[in-house]
Amino acid sequence: MAIRITCLCGANTMELHGTPAAQANCHCATCREFYGVAMLSATAWAAESVTVSRAKNVRFQHPSKQLSKTFCLNCGEVLFGTNRLGMRVVPNAMVARATDGVLDAAFSPTMHLFYRERVIDVADALPKYLDGWDGPLHVSPGHQQLPLDHAAPAASSC
Repeated sequence: MAIRITCLCGANTMELHGTPAAQANCHCATCREFYGVAMLSATAWAAESVTVSRAKNVRFQHPSKQLSKTFCLNCGEVLFGTNRLGMRVVPNAMVARATDGVLDAAFSPTMHLFYRERVIDVADALPKYLDGWDGPLHVSPGHQQLPLDHAAPAASSC
């Protein structure tokens, strides 16, 4: 399966091949600062699964972390980030745009990561890992979460 996505101005075309290695909502301070969001909802892909053509983009390296982001030189939209594991982290807003604004269930987040660092509470049934996916879970009184086997273990998207 391949998904074709363009940035807002159309100067960059990106293709995602196969399936994502992870689907998560990340609440870590690094993602919040680096992407300018309260929570990064994204899919993480092996580097070889993401190709960019008609490229008119630039890569910005985080000044102190093993993290970069590639964005369009025209419209400024972030195409993907690259995490410390070398995975391409594609914002779900871009993936949804490729499917008429609706995020396909195959790409929907399966967990929250670094929920301990959140700046907003999220009322959903997804597992909310306080740290990475292998750490303890946040338990909210009166709120039921999905069983742990719903969230496949995956590397952090940070």
